[in-house]
Amino acid sequence: MNKEIKRIFIDTVTTYNYTDKDVDDSVIHELYELTKWSATSFNCSPLRLVFLKSKKAKDRIDPYLMDSNKISVKNAPICVIIGMDTKFFVDLPRNFKAVDAKVFFENNDELAYTTALRNSSLQAGYFLKAVNALGLDAGPMSGFDNKGVDNEFFKDTSLRSNFLCTLGYGIEPKGHPRGARYEFAEVANII
Repeated sequence: MNKEIKRIFIDTVTTYNYTDKDVDDSVIHELYELTKWSATSFNCSPLRLVFLKSKKAKDRIDPYLMDSNKISVKNAPICVIIGMDTKFFVDLPRNFKAVDAKVFFENNDELAYTTALRNSSLQAGYFLKAVNALGLDAGPMSGFDNKGVDNEFFKDTSLRSNFLCTLGYGIEPKGHPRGARYEFAEVANII
């Protein structure tokens, strides 16, 4: 296996310990440039990212975090709100010109929400691999009050939070020892 592929896909762990080295804004922009090319249905691209770098920004999210996540967010150079636009379909005529796909979603809130969640999660997977490809480490997390975060950061918009992710340059020990993974035959079939 290629050394770089192994580093990006196998050697990474959920990271809790980071250096205090700043993640330059140019790196954040590069992360997005790599992420934006991910595949989504109808090229809907619902992913929205809010990078919390300052103490003031992190203080805003702190009340909505589980206690066990407060220190991780405080100590990481960045906490990213991985969000989604539930009204992504408004831009479908711009992003997907093959057919008028907007009509599938504009009067179906449940389908729009499910599509936004699924596709923002797909894009978030690309984002996490872009993080690793650029030599950064990440700590994706649940364990927060989605409604509180949405009210604090996305009030009166169609944006919603999906999950949070700390981001920076990890130091050892980055996280917990690697847990087990299923073997192919336990989770997959070829039929």
